[in-house]
Amino acid sequence: MNYSTILSHFNITSLNEMQQAVSDAFQKPNDIVLISPTGSGKTLAFLLPTLQLLNNSKPEIQVLIIVPTRELAQQIEQVFKKMGSGFKINCCYGGHSVKIEENNFQHPPAVLVGTPGRIEHHIRRKNINIREVHTLILDEFDKSLEAGFQNEMSFIIYQLKNLDKRVLTSATPLKGIPEFTGIKNKAELNFTTEHKELKSALQIKSVRVSGDDKLEALMLLIGKFGESSTIVFCNHRDAVDRISEQLTIHKIHHGFYHGGLEQIDREKTLIKLRNGSINLLITTDLASRGLDIPEIEFVIHYQLPNTKDILIHRNGRTARMNAGGTAYLLLDEKDHLPPFLETTPENESLPDKLVIRKPSSWKTLYIAAGKKDKINKMDIVGMLMHKGKLQNGELGKIEVLDHSSYAAIKSDKIEKVLANIQNEKIKNKKIKIGLAQ
Repeated sequence: MNYSTILSHFNITSLNEMQQAVSDAFQKPNDIVLISPTGSGKTLAFLLPTLQLLNNSKPEIQVLIIVPTRELAQQIEQVFKKMGSGFKINCCYGGHSVKIEENNFQHPPAVLVGTPGRIEHHIRRKNINIREVHTLILDEFDKSLEAGFQNEMSFIIYQLKNLDKRVLTSATPLKGIPEFTGIKNKAELNFTTEHKELKSALQIKSVRVSGDDKLEALMLLIGKFGESSTIVFCNHRDAVDRISEQLTIHKIHHGFYHGGLEQIDREKTLIKLRNGSINLLITTDLASRGLDIPEIEFVIHYQLPNTKDILIHRNGRTARMNAGGTAYLLLDEKDHLPPFLETTPENESLPDKLVIRKPSSWKTLYIAAGKKDKINKMDIVGMLMHKGKLQNGELGKIEVLDHSSYAAIKSDKIEKVLANIQNEKIKNKKIKIGLAQ
């Protein structure tokens, strides 16, 4: 399978400058350190040339990808599968069933992606054989260090005795590369300053709040954006919860996301954001990087970021892959612009009246069965189109997890669909189906 065929699966006709540079670097016998902004296409950049290194005749793990978060592991797995290479990939991370992962390893994947703690667990338990691993990718390595995974990564890398290539990626420049990575003779590709198209596509504006009601100002600003996709960033969970409560009072449909939520609730929120069921997300910096989130039009810094890196990661959620986007700094009377802000933001005024955002035209259907129940997307499409009597354009994005599935359906059709399929079966099994909460 050639690059053009794979790129067509992503509606891309050619590699961007950074992706081409990574592809070229893979052809040389050196390690690679890639510094490139969030949203510039790093995942595809290292997965594409990795395909050329895989051997169909080897029945063991050949490529190991270590990531700091479960969400990033899932994203890489989804991108790899979308490439349609025919090679198997498995994903492992904390919060996921160890038993399911062990069962998956009965037929080892060519590529394994996971978080440091879970990969270390499988190595120590001898659930995986890593003697054939020739390529190591440390994705979002700076975040793995921030999360305190140095010991786990050091243990894993020490076990890899037959590495030919090591690849390290980061959204921000590194002060130094730890010795335990084993990276030597490296080709460093730094696109943080060279990616001018990405930087110029981002507008930064500020809104100065008169008085002390910053939350009311946020409501006014959100209303100004209409139905446009928006992420509001906070520094703390309690701020996320407080904003969410206020939005609920005003009956403004939204999602919220932070580390205090159960994993399944975090997954459902991201699924709804991806399929368009929600277009407003309130979150901590947990959602600033490493997540499969679609193009966002507006980013609001409700609480100012503490460092330049955090600012970069938050803003990276908009103006992705050369698209336009706007980031707003919401400032009260005591706030000063961050000293690391490189441009002076344009001042913008707030509207006088609160405008309630219209709810999304999509809602999400929950199906209590997934991949481990032998359910696939086509099974769901068949049921919803034929039994649910949906027409073209009324069924949106479908995501199938291990034991559950989610389908976006036009809001004005979902009640009728539920009535039509309430007694239906999938694969001759009666399955619980309802509106995703």
